[in-house]
Amino acid sequence: MANSVEGHGRAAAVYLLKVVVSKLHGHYHRQMNKPLSLIFRAAGTADVPAIVALVESAYRGDSGRRGWTTESELLDGRRTDEPAVGELVDRPGSCVLLAERDGQLIASAHVEQQGESGYFGMFAVDPDQQGGGLGKAVLAEAERLAREQWHCRAMRMTVIEQRSELIAWYERRGYRRSGEYQPFPYGDERFGIPRRDDLRFEVLIKDLGAGS
Repeated sequence: MANSVEGHGRAAAVYLLKVVVSKLHGHYHRQMNKPLSLIFRAAGTADVPAIVALVESAYRGDSGRRGWTTESELLDGRRTDEPAVGELVDRPGSCVLLAERDGQLIASAHVEQQGESGYFGMFAVDPDQQGGGLGKAVLAEAERLAREQWHCRAMRMTVIEQRSELIAWYERRGYRRSGEYQPFPYGDERFGIPRRDDLRFEVLIKDLGAGS
């Protein structure tokens, strides 16, 4: 497995256990001791097709139905595509975080700096790898990146309101329901084809305790 990926000259060095990390748009260094033997790294352009395949498997279709990230009961159509993911990879202040084990991509998430808050989204875990603490580890690493690299005070995310079991999972991770809602973009098939007419996003927030 390569220890770097090409993406407009940005290096994405990996770390395993106690190996130093390099982050696009800057660098952060930390010694880790992960019990899951995971490699985390920032995605590059060459990773985009694999990310799209992972996200689609987690959110759509028969394989997605086995996992807790699935939206297949609520939405048809694609969850994302290569141009959309490529834009997230290249955007300043944005990181598509990858988790790999034994050279295999098994989880990913998009993390972005938005003022004093981080935004967490497009979270995908291989349905065959769910239930072993992997999702919790990826979320914790995303929070650490936002807190230590960008000095974010909070992490925000949007979850489809009807995903009560997923909201409960985030609440167990320290997120709170803000009472803020955002409309679902009906008519924009980039977000999927709704199977019901009452979808909307709920905003969840977690205090990261970071100073500026």
